[in-house]
Amino acid sequence: MFETGSLIVYGNSGICRVEGVSMKPQLEGGGQAMYYTLTPVFGSGTVYTPVDTKVFMRPVISGEEARDLIRRMPEIEPGCCDGTDQRTLAEHYRGLLHTYQCESLVKIIKAVYQKGRQAAARGKKLGKTDQQFMKRAEELLYEELSLALEMPKDKVKDHILQTLEPAAQ
Repeated sequence: MFETGSLIVYGNSGICRVEGVSMKPQLEGGGQAMYYTLTPVFGSGTVYTPVDTKVFMRPVISGEEARDLIRRMPEIEPGCCDGTDQRTLAEHYRGLLHTYQCESLVKIIKAVYQKGRQAAARGKKLGKTDQQFMKRAEELLYEELSLALEMPKDKVKDHILQTLEPAAQ
């Protein structure tokens, strides 16, 4: 169970702060159940979810885990998809997103970046599906890294590039 004040990844909602844990009445069957009150860190609103929900939840990675991930980024293989139709591509990316792991987000970003370079070399643009999933993967990754590294979200991409630049030379 997560404590009040914990930062967690809550499914596709992204990073949330646990504002409280309390008993709430159940609509079906009566009785009460333990609920988290969550506030999205990079969004608005409030989420009330049972402690035993089926929605994926995990703690935000630590600063050391974030630094290790960034160091390993050059070694992480892109999550390429051999399928050419948009449904297969979306299912592939969705599968990676739904692991809720930072490494999977890096795989999406690297795959789409690689496809973008190949498309540009042929005078083409990336497809809408690739663009949408890359944007979502970047949002989720940069949000988590910004909290783990205690830096503004808009500085994370530059930090990654600066960290990896010496390794690329």
